[in-house]
Amino acid sequence: MMSLPFYQRHHEHYDRAYRHKALSSTVSQYQKETKSKSALYAQGSAAYSRGSAAYRHSSAAGFSLDSSAAYSYGSSAYDLESAAYSQGSAAYDRSAAQSKRSAAYSLDSESLSTSSAAYSHASESINKLAAAYRLGSEAYSFGLKNSNLMIEDQSYKMSPKAKRAKQSLISEDKENEALDYSVPIFTGRQVNISGITDTEEERIKESAAYVAKRNLFATGEGVSVSKVAKTTSEEEHHEKKSRKVAIRESAERVAMKKTLEETQAFHRKLNQDNLLHAPEFIIEPRSHTIWEKENVRFNCSVAGWPEPHVTWYKNNVPIDVQAHPGKYIIQSRYGLHSLEITECEFDDTAQYHASAMNVKGEVSVYASLVVKRYKGEIDASLLHARNLSLSPFAVTPHGYASRFEISFVDKFDVAFGREGETMSLGCTVVINPDIKRFKPDIEWYRNGVPITPSKWVQMQWSGERASLTLTHANKEDEGLYTLRVAMGEYYEEYSGYVFVRDADAEIPGAPGAPLDVQCLDANKDYVIVSWKQPAVDGGNPILGYFIDRCEVGTSHWTQCNENPVKFARFPVTGLIEGRSYIFRVRAVNKAGVSLPSRVSEPVAALDPADRARLKSHPSAPWTGQIIVTEEEPAEGVVPGPPTDLQVIEATKNYVVLSWKPPGQRGHEGIMYFVEKCVAGTEDWQRVNTEIPVKSPRFAVFDLSEGKSYCFRVRCCNSAGIGEPSEATEATVVDDKLDIPKAPGQIMPTRNTDTSVVVTWTEPPDAKELVGYYIESSVEGSGRWEPCNNNPVKGTRFVCHGLSTGEKYIFRVRAVNAAGLSEFSQESEPIEVKAAIAAPSPPYDIVVLESVRDSMVLGWKQPEAIGGTEITGYYVNYREVVDGVPGKWKEANIKAVSERAYRIQNLKENMVYQFQVAAANLAGVGAPSKPSKSFKCEEWTIAVPGPPHDVKCTEVRKDSLVLLWKEPVYSGRSPIVGYYVDMKETEAKEERWRSVNEKPLQKKYLKIGGLTQGVSYVFRVRATNQAGVGKPSDVTDAVMAETRPGTKEVVVDVDDNGVISLNFECDQMSPDSKFIWSKNYEPIEDDPRLNIDTKGGKSKLSFKNLGEDDLGIYSCIVTDTDGVSSSYTIDEEEMKRLLALSHERQFPTVPLISELAVEILEKGEVRFWLQAEKLSGNAKANFVFNDKEIFNGEKYKMKVDKNTGLVEMIMDKLEEKDEGTYTFQLQDGKATNQSSLVLIGDVFKKLQDEADFQRKEWQRKQGPHFVDKLGWEVTDECNVMLKCKVANIKKETHIVWYKDDREIMVDEEHDFKDGVCTLLISEFSKKDAGTYEVILKDDRGKDSSELKLKDTAFADLMNEVCRRIALSATDLKIQSTAEGIRLYSYVTYYVEDLRVGWVHNDTQIKFTDRMRTGVTGEQIWLQINEPTPQDKGRYTMELFDGNTTHKKTVDLSGQAFDEAFAEFERLKQAAIAEKNRARVLGGLPDVVTIQEGKALNLSCTVWGDPTPEVSWLKNEKSFVSDANCILKFESGKNVSFSISTVSTQDSGKYSIVVKNKYGTETSDVTVSVYIPEEERESEQEKKQ
Repeated sequence: MMSLPFYQRHHEHYDRAYRHKALSSTVSQYQKETKSKSALYAQGSAAYSRGSAAYRHSSAAGFSLDSSAAYSYGSSAYDLESAAYSQGSAAYDRSAAQSKRSAAYSLDSESLSTSSAAYSHASESINKLAAAYRLGSEAYSFGLKNSNLMIEDQSYKMSPKAKRAKQSLISEDKENEALDYSVPIFTGRQVNISGITDTEEERIKESAAYVAKRNLFATGEGVSVSKVAKTTSEEEHHEKKSRKVAIRESAERVAMKKTLEETQAFHRKLNQDNLLHAPEFIIEPRSHTIWEKENVRFNCSVAGWPEPHVTWYKNNVPIDVQAHPGKYIIQSRYGLHSLEITECEFDDTAQYHASAMNVKGEVSVYASLVVKRYKGEIDASLLHARNLSLSPFAVTPHGYASRFEISFVDKFDVAFGREGETMSLGCTVVINPDIKRFKPDIEWYRNGVPITPSKWVQMQWSGERASLTLTHANKEDEGLYTLRVAMGEYYEEYSGYVFVRDADAEIPGAPGAPLDVQCLDANKDYVIVSWKQPAVDGGNPILGYFIDRCEVGTSHWTQCNENPVKFARFPVTGLIEGRSYIFRVRAVNKAGVSLPSRVSEPVAALDPADRARLKSHPSAPWTGQIIVTEEEPAEGVVPGPPTDLQVIEATKNYVVLSWKPPGQRGHEGIMYFVEKCVAGTEDWQRVNTEIPVKSPRFAVFDLSEGKSYCFRVRCCNSAGIGEPSEATEATVVDDKLDIPKAPGQIMPTRNTDTSVVVTWTEPPDAKELVGYYIESSVEGSGRWEPCNNNPVKGTRFVCHGLSTGEKYIFRVRAVNAAGLSEFSQESEPIEVKAAIAAPSPPYDIVVLESVRDSMVLGWKQPEAIGGTEITGYYVNYREVVDGVPGKWKEANIKAVSERAYRIQNLKENMVYQFQVAAANLAGVGAPSKPSKSFKCEEWTIAVPGPPHDVKCTEVRKDSLVLLWKEPVYSGRSPIVGYYVDMKETEAKEERWRSVNEKPLQKKYLKIGGLTQGVSYVFRVRATNQAGVGKPSDVTDAVMAETRPGTKEVVVDVDDNGVISLNFECDQMSPDSKFIWSKNYEPIEDDPRLNIDTKGGKSKLSFKNLGEDDLGIYSCIVTDTDGVSSSYTIDEEEMKRLLALSHERQFPTVPLISELAVEILEKGEVRFWLQAEKLSGNAKANFVFNDKEIFNGEKYKMKVDKNTGLVEMIMDKLEEKDEGTYTFQLQDGKATNQSSLVLIGDVFKKLQDEADFQRKEWQRKQGPHFVDKLGWEVTDECNVMLKCKVANIKKETHIVWYKDDREIMVDEEHDFKDGVCTLLISEFSKKDAGTYEVILKDDRGKDSSELKLKDTAFADLMNEVCRRIALSATDLKIQSTAEGIRLYSYVTYYVEDLRVGWVHNDTQIKFTDRMRTGVTGEQIWLQINEPTPQDKGRYTMELFDGNTTHKKTVDLSGQAFDEAFAEFERLKQAAIAEKNRARVLGGLPDVVTIQEGKALNLSCTVWGDPTPEVSWLKNEKSFVSDANCILKFESGKNVSFSISTVSTQDSGKYSIVVKNKYGTETSDVTVSVYIPEEERESEQEKKQ
């Protein structure tokens, strides 16, 4: 394997790191396949020879289509590679020795001669063919110099390895024979490439094909190599043959010069700017209109790489040739595509389109076919045979017209946008007739260049509306946009300009963004970036530009230049071969850096030869068999010097060099070193000291401005560094392209009411002009604004967006890459108003009067007056005899100003027609259509003729004013009035109705009661004593609506008292005028009025308004869409205006408040007044007792002109300050004053208040009361004494007193809420007295006192009673043994609360049976022994001293029955309880007695009847015996006695008393004990 060149050994990673994974694997596979397919190269050389001959043949034929096809066909027939040469892939410089050995690589010489003759028809020798081959590479290299190649497809990431290695080629039959020269490796491929690549996999494979082939020849991998030892004799033989070849080449060079020039032109055609590019139709199919049974053919040609695949469609459905055999013939040959339709039928009328598609995209072109069918009786065969000649307007296709009318509705106007915004343009398209199956072609153009959809531009067609959307507007999008709508052969266009101004700068004062960034002359590591300078510099000169680059697929931007460059082109170096880049540019001035421009299209860093090779061989696999021989590495060829070194661009910042590769350079790639020296010296310095450059272009920086330099270039490869080229001539480091001079002769002319046409002359000696920037300025403003943001070409531009009526001046500056010229001289000022044109024709001609030899005509004013007022009318007439009109005759030589004219000298009883033409400053307009025929005869009718010149004005949503002129013919008696009729526009004739019942004396009428949005028409009839005459012509339809922006006449009274009527109009044309009328009669030189008009405003002023000025004042603006208004001045309005005028004439400063006085917090006295408003010139004078006082220690004066507040502050009032204070105001000529008298009691009271406030302020410096001591009654009816304190601190104490005795409070107040309280529960008369609270600390003390006595106490008790009364619960019913009780609970009861009871609205008188009382918190009414008379409604009245509070209960019905029943039950229970048997007392609970003693117990019992008495002992019946005696005496006394008790008598004894009401038992326990001595003695006895 061969070794790499020295400059590539350390850069292999470039190739591997930037390959797609799929691409890398495919490359490896492809290289393996290539190794096995290496073979003899003989066919490749033969292919070149034949292709070269075919090329000469085609060149001689002038590159015609037929010869080009023959060329391609010949190459394909012999399976040769002529396309490789024609596309520039054979860009290998070879030595002159190739000519003698070319036969060794071909087939046998006999077949070569035959085939060569077949293609070229010439007798050139094989040596000449070989020379042509060698020289072709030079032509190719030269052609690349003039090409600006750009790469759009990012999928091709090419390796930086060398494109050629040192390899030798031998023929198959002389494999072992030593060769004395080397020939280039020729990569053969087939010419016929099928279609497009349909999948991503195929696209990657075809990219891999080229990369593999190039690497194959760069490294020698996979190529069969035969090393042959050379003898000394063979080397000598090689040298001799080389010298002979060199002589022959020198002789043939001149003969081939012409052929080379043709070759260069051919190569430039074939090598496009982009390596891969989307399809583009060079020739589009055109639409056809034919007869039935005819054939039609659509033709188109398309360019693009890879070769696009073309599909034909009918109404968006692909055409299937197999489904319609013989109907459609589709051909695609040599880039020419056609669709032929045979025997066309009417159903073939449709829209056809061809769609071309490849990997870069798809594009379509459209054409329409209209098949006409004759509807007459002419034989169709005659039509088909073209035996008849028919006009295209005489026949129509079946159901359709042969010509289309295309119109635009809702059109887009001149549009203004800003960068970054979304802008939309659109038109509604109306096509007549409307053929559903026949769709129009919609095309958009910018400045005449077709626009294609992209991420910046979107196009839509809805079937009715065509729209174009700029998704992100940039200044590049500014221009004239044209919409073209085509239907077959007919099309219409509509255009509008789009302006895009700069986006707001991020930094104030920064310039606008540059625009139109493009990449030129791209090479392996070098590209030139160009741009256009912005129109806006931000107010400071642009210092230069920064260029940024970004690798495609990333988002990282890198600045390419450290210092700003002024020249609008810049060479960017240091690119990495095979990578794609995009660029942007930013402008900079002293304020900062602009926003970046729109990015450029992607460009790939590739050698131009690689780009051309990929373009010519992008997809077909490489199938050639190559056997090469390799020379020893040590025997490499040192490259010769480059040729044709020249400086192609020089600026102050850099110099760009260009050269051609050397003829002697070996078989491997070469690189270059650039050297420089100061002119006149031989001190050569290498510029690129580290890494040699790969491209034959180089930009030299860091040169001293103004110095002269010479440059030369050396080539290098692995064999060494060659000799230098010839040095360039001395080059001065300076801008070779001068900034253009200023344009001249700036001429603005009127265009529309918002635009002006500006023309100028091109600056002298201008070079490489990019365009012009135009600026405008309102005269006298000094502020200039750009009219365009994208340089315009040509010397004429329409400046839009100007203000109507303003005067503008203009200036222009030229632009080229060197910069912007100085501004031209300013133009003359021009007022912006529409250019005038002749008026449109008048209409509605009527006869107003007719006599025997004359007629009076009337007509309506033209709808369009041409931008200026009409100066007059011209009337023509002609005789009509038996319906045949004669020639027109002029009725008047001098124009008439009125719209009524009497034509004299007519013939009686002759019929006439008339026409009228209007004239203005632009000339006489077109005449009207001929009128109806009128007979000239005497009118003898008694009624008046028709009124004329009827028109509507002051149209509003519910009213309008109708004006008219009196009839020319008044009848036999004077006109006494008029009737006005109206109807809705669409209503029938019988729907006319009269507006007025009585005839009008005036010739105007305000008609009200209209319905908004309804259209009306009007007419007027005159009347006299004979009757009502003929009605006038009907007015034009008028819509009842108030248009947006409608303004009314406004009355105004100025500061001088002048009364005026003002009217403003913002819809004026340049020639519009304000016409004032009084009672709808024009005002002419009225001495009582003055009219002043300026711009869009007009003022009618009254000199001395009086009764003579009463009336309706109206104003009409001419040359507008009916702008008018009126104002009525009657007696009441006149009085109002005169009063207002007097007030304005003698003005006063209006006051919001008169002079007043108040005491401030510290006891200061403030005098103040406030005016409604004060200007900056207002002033105030302060007077005391007729003497002016001034600002000083005693008086502090202030005038606040913003609020109108005037004030004066005095520290304190003294006795000497008693008197009158006056404030005097003056504001311009307006004055006012206000006074305040402070004497006697008024002054004394004010002084006392000031002293009090001063003391209060001092008090508040320590702890003090904000709210004095007061009371409130809580919800619990308790009294709370409270006060609010302020300015307290932690050490502040509070003490409460009542009647000078301190009240002890359990808790100390924390003052957190600033409120101190004392709670008094169940407040009553005992709590009356004087309460005081004292605050004190080290800063002082304050006290507050509250007297709760007499009236104050009564008020408090009233509130307590009110609270108690409010707390009362609802009345409830309770039964007792005595009767029925009604009761309510309160919080608590006090005697001051007076209670009353009412029964059935009658106050209850209390007796023993009906009693009331209070028990605790219960207030009750007791009804003893109730009876049915006690039923009814009971009300408890609680009187708190002010208000009676009531609680009510209904004691009747069920409530009474239930309560009474309960009472009866309780009563019986009480009787039983009272009479039942019971033990009243006397028996103890326990009796303890010593044994042997006597026990006597007694008790009293009671019961009615007398109860029965019995005893129990231990729950058993017990009766009297000898030991125990039981007695019951007198029915109540019971005794129990035991004479001698013993321990057996111990136990529980119960007395049971019983009668009919009940039984009661009383228990007594008897315990008998034995004394201790006796117990012991008894025990001893027992023992």
